[in-house]
Amino acid sequence: MKDVFDQWWEWTNKPFSDMATISAEIHEAVMALSPEDRRDRAKVNEAVQRHQARIQK
Repeated sequence: MKDVFDQWWEWTNKPFSDMATISAEIHEAVMALSPEDRRDRAKVNEAVQRHQARIQK
């Protein structure tokens, strides 16, 4: 099963011609991290969980 980290990196590494997308929630949460933290599975997954929790309130 793919986690958010896997989804992020698949989207990031897709060919330019590939029209695949990710949700704005994932993009916002991950882009708020430093470039170094975007390479950390735990930090990416945690950032998206925190972002989703804020939205649901």
